Amino acid sequence: MGHKHTKDLQMRQRLAQAAAQILAESGSRDFYAAKRKAALHLGAVDTRNMPSNAEIDQALREYQRLFRADAQPAALQNLRARALQAMEFFAPFRPKLVGSVLDGSADIHSPVVLHLFVPRLEDLDIFLMEHQIPYEQGERKVRFSAEQTLTLPVLRFYAEDTRIELVVFVQDGPLQPPLSPVDGRPMQRASLNRVRELVGPAA
Repeated sequence: MGHKHTKDLQMRQRLAQAAAQILAESGSRDFYAAKRKAALHLGAVDTRNMPSNAEIDQALREYQRLFRADAQPAALQNLRARALQAMEFFAPFRPKLVGSVLDGSADIHSPVVLHLFVPRLEDLDIFLMEHQIPYEQGERKVRFSAEQTLTLPVLRFYAEDTRIELVVFVQDGPLQPPLSPVDGRPMQRASLNRVRELVGPAA
């Protein structure tokens, strides 16, 4: 029994490490897809030892500490500076920074993810068109509680080599932070002033 438990734990750790490497190299934070790719790579598609998102997040930070210690902090600072520029540009829509650029786990391939608040989605469409910013529109499922999952519009574009993702909260829908995919708690959001503090005077 003890031997099986040890093997299960080792497989769980290997899956977490493999999924973390996938996330680090892609910039994605799609934990489910990373788990499936890791399981396929390790020949463990049917395993019952899938790590939690929190375990993968911890493994990701360890991976960055071991293999990206020289480059990741500079990449993070650059992304936060880009986030600040984007938030100043989208100031009329009360932007909030979320995700890996805020929590410190972002790397060179990570997108800047902002939550924007608009009376109507068309208002943001018009704003982007007026500023001649080409963008792609998609959707993202977000969870607000165990009982409530909604699909929100997401607008994506590039500012030089940085991918910007705008998750749009429309006035007549929920405006509170959705639940984090990492720990299931309300997602942390940072205001423009908070991001200015993170970036510091160099910006």
